[in-house]
Amino acid sequence: MNEQPAPNWYPDPSGRHEQRYWDGGAWTERVRDAGQETVDAVDAVAATTADEAATARIQRQVQDQAGLDPALAGGGTVFTEPILVVNQKVKLIEVNNEYAVYDQNGNQIAAVRQVGQSAVKKVLRVVSSLDQFMTHTLHVVDMQGNLLLTVTRPRKIIKSRIDVGDGSGRQIGSIVQKNAIGKIRFGLEAGGSDVGSINAENWRAWNFSIQDNRGEEVARITKTWEGLAKTVFTTADNYVLQIHRPLQDPLRSLVVASALSVDTALKQDSRGFN
Repeated sequence: MNEQPAPNWYPDPSGRHEQRYWDGGAWTERVRDAGQETVDAVDAVAATTADEAATARIQRQVQDQAGLDPALAGGGTVFTEPILVVNQKVKLIEVNNEYAVYDQNGNQIAAVRQVGQSAVKKVLRVVSSLDQFMTHTLHVVDMQGNLLLTVTRPRKIIKSRIDVGDGSGRQIGSIVQKNAIGKIRFGLEAGGSDVGSINAENWRAWNFSIQDNRGEEVARITKTWEGLAKTVFTTADNYVLQIHRPLQDPLRSLVVASALSVDTALKQDSRGFN
């Protein structure tokens, strides 16, 4: 079942206005047309579910913010969908990273959870930036709770390495930071060979081009803008992954792991390489 969508403006499900405000638990009487806010009774939309609001939010991220046209339907898993939407759970104080993973239609197909956080590490995360030098582990699970991927970023000094394993604990490969200055770049490695790379498109490392070992772009990660208030007062980040064509392992799993760990394993390190 989809999480309750965050408070925000969404397409008005009644069809009477361009947008209606969702307060996080129910539709409100606040509506907007051509940027002008007015009020309209909520009786006609009272039966509309939160899932519909969440679906509208995901589709807005894919089509309006990431600029992607709807793609052909995938197989319903993180490994078979052409578009994945990764939304971080909003927290004013972030001590454990949690994400929901959706397909392009707003159906939640997986979750990403940080595991192994000690009490000391949680305290350090609140009061300092020292947690970036500690080990972080993410578990990617499907909606039945089955472990799909394990993503571990060992403690780092300057450059990061992210180790990726499958659900049974078998090592798939690694995501290895190649530089510490300028536009950040990571290599995708498996079995001692380079299978691809992740290339930030600006020095703040918000958007990434993922390429195979021939330099051909096979996927793209785009950070989606959730509004000034959310960006200033919380640490939540949302991303859209577009996979251009079917990929084979180990590249496929490394691409998926890159998108699902971009905040904790890559973007979270921005304090160290901006």
